[in-house]
Amino acid sequence: MKELLSNLIEALREELKQYGEMLALLDQQQALVVRRRTAELPDNVSSVNAQAAVLAVARQEREQRQRHIARALAVPETSGFAGLIPQLPADYQPIIGALVAENNELLTRVQSRVRQNHLLLSHCVDLMQQLIQAIFPTSAPVTYNDAGRLPVSETNPRSLYQAVG
Repeated sequence: MKELLSNLIEALREELKQYGEMLALLDQQQALVVRRRTAELPDNVSSVNAQAAVLAVARQEREQRQRHIARALAVPETSGFAGLIPQLPADYQPIIGALVAENNELLTRVQSRVRQNHLLLSHCVDLMQQLIQAIFPTSAPVTYNDAGRLPVSETNPRSLYQAVG
């Protein structure tokens, strides 16, 4: 049992580390947008996507180790930590409870930062569309049709080069 508990603690710490890494990348993304360093955004987005994959693996590993503990304690594998922690040996309950609380808090912060960044990036896209409309007022907004395709515009066949030149 001691080895299973040590494995769970290790998995919780790894998950916590990965949430911290994600939060740092999301903070960096927000700073890039605020400082208008958009040329660096594609690299950041790639890093965020890669970190999401690493985080998913860490979460799966922690969930697997959590199920091992549940089986060893004869508790349903679907039991969350709220049902699992009281069944653990008393000397392990505080550390596992603290790690779970920290993971939950960081997850909440990551989710909040993702929403903030989404709104910030959406606002930037809206501003860019308004700028394009101001520069090229005859351009019709590009929208998808019922088939999910971009329509071919024959009403305004001018290219960007013709409009500028």
